Amino acid sequence: MLLIRPPGVYRPQGDTELLVSCLHRERLRSGSRVLDLCTGTGAVALAAAEDGARVTAVDLSGRAVATAWLNAKLHRSGIRLHRGDLLAPVAELSFDLITANPPYVPAAATAAPTGAGTGPGLAWDAGPDGRLVLDRICREAPRRLARGGVLLLVQSSLANVPATLVSLGTAGLRTTVAARRRQAFGPVMAARAARFERLGLIAPGQRHEVLVVVRGVRER
Repeated sequence: MLLIRPPGVYRPQGDTELLVSCLHRERLRSGSRVLDLCTGTGAVALAAAEDGARVTAVDLSGRAVATAWLNAKLHRSGIRLHRGDLLAPVAELSFDLITANPPYVPAAATAAPTGAGTGPGLAWDAGPDGRLVLDRICREAPRRLARGGVLLLVQSSLANVPATLVSLGTAGLRTTVAARRRQAFGPVMAARAARFERLGLIAPGQRHEVLVVVRGVRER
C-alpha cells in the first residue's frame, strides 16, 4: 500500500504487517465498527476500511493524525480520525474490532521522567518495562468492545506478553496469541541492546525480538 510518511511519524514495518495479517483473518462484515489505536500513518485503519469496515482511528500525535488524513484522501477512504489519548475521543462508543500497535519499547535512561517518548520517540518509548501504554489498553479497551468483539494488540516479547494475556483475561476477554514473528532489532532496539542485556530482557548477544499479536474476545 502506497503511504505518505513524513519525518516523525512511525514507519509501517514488521509489527504493522503482522497486525494487518491478523486483521484480514477476522473476515469483517460490511459495516463492522473498527477502532484503530495509535494509528500512525493509518496503515491498519486503511486495511480495515478496504475490508468494508466503518473505521475510526486515533493517535496522540497531531502529525500522525494529519498523515493518516492525507493517506485516507490518497486512498479515497472515509476513515474517521481523532487526535487524542487512546480511547478518550471515543469514550461513549463500542466497536466490533479494536486494533492497536502502541509504543512498547522499554525506555532508555534518558527518556522523559514518565518514561513516555517525546518527538519521534512518542511512537516507541513506553516506560522502563515497555508497558506504559500496553497496560492502559488492557484496562480500557475491553470496555469498548461489543459482545463478541475482538481486540488485536501487537507488541514485542521484551514487553512481557504473559502480562498482557493475564490482564486481558482479568478484564473478561478470552485470549490467545494469534501470531508470532521473529525479527532482527531495528536501529532503536539495537541502540539499547546493552541496556536490555543488563536488565535481563534479552540474552547476551541477542539481537532479535519476537513480535506477538494477542487476540482477545469479549464473549459476554
